[in-house]
Amino acid sequence: MLDRLREVGYEALSVEAVAAEARMSKATIYRQWGGKPELVIAAVRALGPLDVDGIDTGDLRGDLKAYIAQYHVMSAMDRGMNRAMVHAVHRDPRLMEAVRQAVITPGLAALDVILARAVGRGEVAAGCPALPYVKYMLIGTLGSGMDLGDTVDLDFLDGYIDHVVAPALGLPPAPRP
Repeated sequence: MLDRLREVGYEALSVEAVAAEARMSKATIYRQWGGKPELVIAAVRALGPLDVDGIDTGDLRGDLKAYIAQYHVMSAMDRGMNRAMVHAVHRDPRLMEAVRQAVITPGLAALDVILARAVGRGEVAAGCPALPYVKYMLIGTLGSGMDLGDTVDLDFLDGYIDHVVAPALGLPPAPRP
């Protein structure tokens, strides 16, 4: 199914073609997944989730870099599919909602955990004015990387953490290599 999505894009992807390829009826697909947006999100989820439970480097900068590294590796593995999805979510409100539920909301929740841990360690003040915005900054930047391709690579994302996110949160400058 993902191969077909990469090949034809979201708009041209048909439930009929997916059903034929999977050797099942269209009714089975609709009964199981509800529609094309849910089917596509189920296929994307099958690629595997980010493993944020294992992210605890002992400092916020390291945790954020570990988070973006995982995200970047997963999105870099499938740039063709990402491009198809980026354009489609703006045209299909059901797909946008499915992406929000399957990708964006869990990503924001994971960042909440990482940021709360940093507050608990005393790295970031609980009243830091930038704190409520950081997770959206990161998700937005990571999402734009899906559309911008190679422009947003891991070096760019590390610099983004060091020069945009960390200063906004009042973290000390990154050590120089």
